[in-house]
Amino acid sequence: MEELVIRDADVVDGSGAPWYRADVVVDRGRIVSIVKEAADAGCQRPKARRELDAEGLVLAPGFIDMHAHSDLALLRDPDHSAKAAQGVTLEVLGQDGLSYAPVDDRTLEEVRRAITGWNGHGDDIDFDWRSVGEYLDRLDRGIAVNAAYLIPQGTLRALVVGWEDREATPQELDRMRELVAQGMEQGALGMSSGLTYTPGMYAEDAELTELCRVVAEYGGYYCPHHRSYGAGALEAYEEMIALAREAGCALHLAHATMNFGVNKGRAPELLALLDEALAAGADISLDTYPYTPGATTLAALLPSWASEGGPEAVLKRLADDDTAERIRHHMEVVGADGCHGVPVEWDTIEISGVGDAALTDFVGRTVAESARSRGESPWTTARGLLLADRLAPSILQHVGHEENVRTIMRHPVHTGGSDGILQGAKPHPRAYGTFPRYLGTYVRELGVLSLEECVAHLTSRPASRLRLPDRGLVREGYRADLVLFDPATVAAGSTFADPRRLPTGIPHVLVDGRFVIEDGRRTDVLAGRAVRRSPM
Repeated sequence: MEELVIRDADVVDGSGAPWYRADVVVDRGRIVSIVKEAADAGCQRPKARRELDAEGLVLAPGFIDMHAHSDLALLRDPDHSAKAAQGVTLEVLGQDGLSYAPVDDRTLEEVRRAITGWNGHGDDIDFDWRSVGEYLDRLDRGIAVNAAYLIPQGTLRALVVGWEDREATPQELDRMRELVAQGMEQGALGMSSGLTYTPGMYAEDAELTELCRVVAEYGGYYCPHHRSYGAGALEAYEEMIALAREAGCALHLAHATMNFGVNKGRAPELLALLDEALAAGADISLDTYPYTPGATTLAALLPSWASEGGPEAVLKRLADDDTAERIRHHMEVVGADGCHGVPVEWDTIEISGVGDAALTDFVGRTVAESARSRGESPWTTARGLLLADRLAPSILQHVGHEENVRTIMRHPVHTGGSDGILQGAKPHPRAYGTFPRYLGTYVRELGVLSLEECVAHLTSRPASRLRLPDRGLVREGYRADLVLFDPATVAAGSTFADPRRLPTGIPHVLVDGRFVIEDGRRTDVLAGRAVRRSPM
């Protein structure tokens, strides 16, 4: 007898087709049968060792977070309710060009320092891996939800070239190509870049194109955080489209927003650009989060020349008064490339987390607010905080536009990605609320998407981009990564004031056919594993 039958569920199967009523039978981690309208048809209903009454609940494929920053959180926190409670059953890690494999001892420590604001320094983690394959093996020891990995191009460059602003030599480029091939062979699904973050931003398009050619040979995709989401955003999107076309590589645009005042109301221009490329045969997708503020680190706003050489070099420049004044001028007057070419507006920069607990008074306040209370300029406050916390502060950037958010999420190649940073005392609520917010706010309350459309955006479309043949749909033979939610009550609990509050209306989540959320509570099940590239 099979393990589980989910009885009388309203199945939204991820395809975009209308929902239907069915009994769904799960056994050994797979969906083994679907009996539609079983109660009305009067047929013999399937039986199993356990029955779950799903009357009034929607059964959907588990949600796929196409842009996650849980690279260490999955190892640090076996509970991981931040994602499991949202119905997320697969996260894509290695984002924005910076993560923890492939590395050597030197690069590992440098990367840990550089993205402390994303993931913490990791003092509680045993970094017993160096290669992509070893990191995936570490995930296979048991995690809350499944995870896939993108080779981070910035980490790759740090390993081979260093943190200097210069072209890679032919020998260095060959070595990076080798490492991309190795990472893909070991199970990575593609490559990411963070082209406003050092050292990845120092790569010219020709270098990126050569690496993308290798990714394409393995059927992977390129996922860039491109060179600007502010001034010159459309040109930055065009650059990535042209690069991917030249390399023959599939393209997935990370957190594809149009932010800052210069881009208010310009989402249709981005979509027109995408439609033109798609009509010409380009393979493009994108992800967004359903919020207006962004999130990153305070150090990420610095101009690229000030970040050259790695974290220690940055701290030395900040400590020097003359150099610090040059940095201020670029940030406040010129518009630093780290701040997307837009002069920084300190009243939009909210500190969301710090590494040193003694600095928690800054958290939850904008830099401008803290500066006023201290009787100093915003730059003096920001500089002092960066030095005191050794580049660790994370921030929220209140620079988005609601009309752009809604317009982009309607596009047919759109998928969902939380971009959720779990570090800090007051992280962005998207880390805990992205997927229920789509369902509650943008489906039920605002009607921006139908329920069937929205579920497809969060399930089958990302599964297709990841080339996963047995995920993203409620189909016989598919993996039983499933979520059950109440369409009348599902909602994000997290807010900017209380960002770690869990969602409502999602009573059950299964990973590999096992309950990780049951009756609204996290179980002790660690059914997640690394999801590796499927052989071509």
